[in-house]
Amino acid sequence: MQVLERKTQVYEIVGDNLEMLKVQVDGRHELFAEAGKMVYIRGGVTYESRMPAKEGGGLLGKVMGAGKRMLAGESLFLTYYQGQGEVGFAGDFPGRIMPIGLSNSAILAQRDAFIAALGKIDLSIALQKRLGGALFGGEGLIVEKLSGDGIVFIHAGGDLITFDLAAGETIKVDTGSVVAWQDGVDYDVQFVSGLKSAIFGGEGLFLTTLTGPGTVIVQTMTLSKLRSQIGVGRGRTESSGSGAGKALGLGGLAAGAGILGSLLSGGDED
Repeated sequence: MQVLERKTQVYEIVGDNLEMLKVQVDGRHELFAEAGKMVYIRGGVTYESRMPAKEGGGLLGKVMGAGKRMLAGESLFLTYYQGQGEVGFAGDFPGRIMPIGLSNSAILAQRDAFIAALGKIDLSIALQKRLGGALFGGEGLIVEKLSGDGIVFIHAGGDLITFDLAAGETIKVDTGSVVAWQDGVDYDVQFVSGLKSAIFGGEGLFLTTLTGPGTVIVQTMTLSKLRSQIGVGRGRTESSGSGAGKALGLGGLAAGAGILGSLLSGGDED
């Protein structure tokens, strides 16, 4: 795998907090995307939703591919684009898009990371080889496997950081923060050493351990962390709003009583 440039004659990644992928459609490269990722279409581009299958797979291959995608929690269909024009895609939450070139190779990625692909790319699933990684790694038992010859575009939260690991080199990552890794990288989950660190360190009980050789892509903001922070902020807002509402309610009541008293006293003077 190879992390590619963000702008070429065929595609361009634009934006900031929620990036968009713009792809030129001209019939030279097959373009398909995850259902629901398309933002706009320009020109004479047409699209069709169908179940993916390897070449020569036939109906049985399509059914098996659909079953695998169901296990991975993905939609049964992919959307294929053709014609002449431009198509824009984006993720479902704030984050970055990364183009990855595959040359008869494969990567494994967390579920929902895939956005679109150019070329002869096969989407499948892979099972975690180790039980610890499946139960505590944050990626689940099943991950996406993207293989073939072409370009895949993945999306994840925050910024995306790439690490190239030498043979035998290890990196430990917060569970759930691993977006994708090259096929062949050893993936495991280990318990945090030291009971005090596990309880009071704030990093959880487990860390994802990846051992090279190969490339690993890490995200700085997971979707679970984003949801957690939104929940905390919402709780604070509701709490302060409730207190302000009570204060305004008491103030309004006092103001109303003052006005009523003025009217009554004014009537007596007349």
